[in-house]
Amino acid sequence: MSAFVIVDTKIKNAEAYREYIEKAPPIAARHGGKYLARGGLHTVKEGNWNPTRLVLIEFPDRKAIEAFYDDPDYKAIIHIRLENTDSNLVILDGI
Repeated sequence: MSAFVIVDTKIKNAEAYREYIEKAPPIAARHGGKYLARGGLHTVKEGNWNPTRLVLIEFPDRKAIEAFYDDPDYKAIIHIRLENTDSNLVILDGI
């Protein structure tokens, strides 16, 4: 069953964050990750959530997401996202 990573990212330092944007997708792809949305136009129709930049990545399953997140290559770059953005990351199981 597919599982998804949803990230709401407010970029604080775009220049520094560029390295993460370049390096994360190939690592995700090694674990079956496919970017479905990455910073495109979004519209909030209900509620008070005010996302800044949304990213949606589909993986084959939750195990693949955990393997991606625990990948030593990802661990080597995660600090770039954490230091240069305010972000919220959610893992969601598909149906």
